[in-house]
Amino acid sequence: MQVILLERVAKLGQMGEVVTVKDGYARNFLLPQKKALWASEANIKAFEDQKAQLEARNLETKKEAGALAEKLEGQSFVVIRSASDAGALYGSVTTRDAAEAATEAGFSVDRKQISLSRPIKELGLHTLLVSLHPEVDVEITLNVARSQEEAELQASGKSIQELAAEAEAEAEFEIAELFDDIGAAQLDELDGDDMPDAGDAPAEGNAEAGEDDETA
Repeated sequence: MQVILLERVAKLGQMGEVVTVKDGYARNFLLPQKKALWASEANIKAFEDQKAQLEARNLETKKEAGALAEKLEGQSFVVIRSASDAGALYGSVTTRDAAEAATEAGFSVDRKQISLSRPIKELGLHTLLVSLHPEVDVEITLNVARSQEEAELQASGKSIQELAAEAEAEAEFEIAELFDDIGAAQLDELDGDDMPDAGDAPAEGNAEAGEDDETA
């Protein structure tokens, strides 16, 4: 099917171009999203009549998108999820979750503007592309963690593997300290049992005095 583009479409063409696309792509995406019109003679003429208005509207929306892009570019949003010790999520994070996180932070972003090749299924920092306008794209980061504290550690550059290794090392250190304390306590008890009481053994002088008395 041939369509005339009403805006720039990535990997397809610029506004006003007549391009050939698959019927399903046109019917399911381009036409309902008002990104294109079927390239009939009437539609092409209508586009030419409205071209100046469409270009002016495109410039205005591009300007608005550019202003938002300056604020949104490089932003990081935290998404808290449950996960295993290995970092695998119990579920997944989708474009809807990303859009909600950005919206909660004060940015007007629609899930349809976010590109995600596959759902996020592990903890960590994930880079997503946001198309604010056909000619304006920005990157944001989703910090997927089990807690706010873990998110802050991940943001500082530590991976889930490093965090797990640190937690394991800390646990081993605490166990080693516990055994050291138990061992020291047992040694103290043994030392106390081996020491004789002062009243149990007779004084050497008293023993000798008793022997002298018997001889006399």
